[in-house]
Amino acid sequence: MKDPRAVAHPAAPGRPDAGGLPQTPRVVVVGGGIAGLAAACGLAERGVVVDVLEREPVLGGRVAGWTEPLDDSDPAGPELANNRGFHAFFRQYYNLRSLLRRSDPILSRLRAVEDYPLVDGQGRHDTFRGLPQSPPWNAMVFALRSPTFRFRDLVRIDAKSAAPLATVSVPGTYDLLDNTDAGTFLTDINFPDAARHLAFEVFARSFFARPDRLSAAELAVMFHIYFLGSSEGLIFDVAESNFDTALWNPLAEYLTGRGVTFQTGTSVSSVAVGGSRRLQVHTAEGAVIDADGVVLAVDPAGLQRIVAASPGLGDDDWRQRVADLRVAQPFMVQRLWLDTPVDPGRPPFLGTGGLEPVDNISVVSNYERQAADWARAHGGSVVEVHSYSVAVDPDSGDEEAVARLRDSMLARLHQLYPETARAGIVAERLLLKQDCPLFSPGSFARRPTVDTGVPGLMLAGDGIRIDLPVALMERAATTGWSAANRLLAGWGINGHTLHSVPVHGRSTVLRRLAEQGSR
Repeated sequence: MKDPRAVAHPAAPGRPDAGGLPQTPRVVVVGGGIAGLAAACGLAERGVVVDVLEREPVLGGRVAGWTEPLDDSDPAGPELANNRGFHAFFRQYYNLRSLLRRSDPILSRLRAVEDYPLVDGQGRHDTFRGLPQSPPWNAMVFALRSPTFRFRDLVRIDAKSAAPLATVSVPGTYDLLDNTDAGTFLTDINFPDAARHLAFEVFARSFFARPDRLSAAELAVMFHIYFLGSSEGLIFDVAESNFDTALWNPLAEYLTGRGVTFQTGTSVSSVAVGGSRRLQVHTAEGAVIDADGVVLAVDPAGLQRIVAASPGLGDDDWRQRVADLRVAQPFMVQRLWLDTPVDPGRPPFLGTGGLEPVDNISVVSNYERQAADWARAHGGSVVEVHSYSVAVDPDSGDEEAVARLRDSMLARLHQLYPETARAGIVAERLLLKQDCPLFSPGSFARRPTVDTGVPGLMLAGDGIRIDLPVALMERAATTGWSAANRLLAGWGINGHTLHSVPVHGRSTVLRRLAEQGSR
C-alpha cells in the first residue's frame, strides 16, 4: 500500500479479544471463498471459535484451484492443475491483500504483470505499460497516446454528463447514476465507440455483464477505483502457482493454527433462530450446529436457497431483497494444454473488445508454476480463453450449443495467436458457470447489506452492498472483514481496520472541470 491517499476505516474499539467474556462466542461461517475466509480470519484472530462450512471439496469459492486427472478413465495417472480462471490481484485490493499476508507476509506468492495490452476488432492496440501512476495523469496519458482516442473525440465528450466520473462518491454516485445503464451513460457523454470497446467494456465484462445490463454507477465507481481514485490502480499481480497452492492451502493452515475448523463438502440447508445459543445451522447431512453468530458468505443462488428454507429469518422486506438478487450471464473458461509453445512475446494477459466471443486470453504457462512445469516437460504451453456473458444456459444440457461456443473461442484464439492453430491439444477443460452477481440498473438501493437485522446473522460476498469504493474480489474480502467486525462489536471486542481508495474523487483539477461543465 504505497498510495498516501488510501483511506483507513477504523473498527469500533473494544477489548482486545474474547478471553475476558463469560463464554467464548462460536460463529459458523457458511462459504469458504474470499468473503468467508476473511470473516473467519477476522473472528479467529480475536479468539472467537469459528467453523467454516464449504459446499465444494476445495476452498477459494470463485477463485478456487484444484488438481484433476489428465485422463478421467485413469484416476491414478498424471494430474493437471486447474482453477476457475484468470484473476488479477490489483495493488489497491488492500483488504484482500491483508488477508493473504496472514500466510504470506511479503506476498511472495504473487508476481507482477508488467502490462496487460488490449486489442479490438480493428486491430488497434492499447497498453498500460509506462503510464504515470498518479491520477489524473494516468488516465490522461492513456487517452492521449491511445489509437482509439482522437482529439476531436475528446473535445466532443459532454463535460456536464461526464462529470460523475471525476466526482465519484460512495454511495452518492449510486444515488445519481444507478437507474441508468452503463451503455446509455457512455452514449450520453459522447464517449467514442472505439475507446468504449477497450477502455470501458473490458471492465464492464469483468462483471460478466454487457454495458446495457450494468449499472452506470457501478461503471463510474470502477473507473474511480482503477483509474482516477488510486495511484496503484493500473498495476496488478497474479498468483505464481495454482490458487490452491499459492493462496488457500497456506491460508487454511494459518487459520487452522488459530483454531478454525474446516468442513468441506458440507452444504448448509437452513438457519434457524434459537437453540442453546442464538442461532442454529442445519446441514444437508442432518447435522445441527448451535452458534452465537452466522456469516452467510455464499453466492446469490446459495443465499436465496438458504433464506427460502429458513422461514424464521428476517422480515418480509429483507427476505424479498434477498429473493430479488440476480446473477449475471453465464461465462465459459476454456483451458488448453498444447503440445507446442506460443510465441515468446505473447503477454501473460490480453484483453479484447469487439472480438466475440472472446473477452481475454491468458498464457498461463507464462506465470503459473504448475503450468510452466508442464509446458517445459512437454515442450508446449498452457493457454486459457475466457468468454463472458454467453448465451448458453449451463443447466440446459445443450451440448451442441456448448460445442459451438467452444469452437468459436478456439477459432478466435487461432486468429489472434496463429501459432496455436498448428498445436495439438493434449488436454482441454471447459468451465461453464452462472454464479456471479449482476449489478443491474436500479438494484443498488435494495441490495442486501452486511447487516441483516437478525441478531448475530451477517452476509458477506461480492454481491453484498457495502458503502465503500471496492469491487470484485476486494468487495468480497471487505464484506467478510466487515461481517467479522460487526459481530465483534456486538461482543465489545476490537475489530480490524479496513482500507480503501478515497471515497471521493481525488483530483481537484478534474473536480473543477466537472463543476465548470455542469454550470
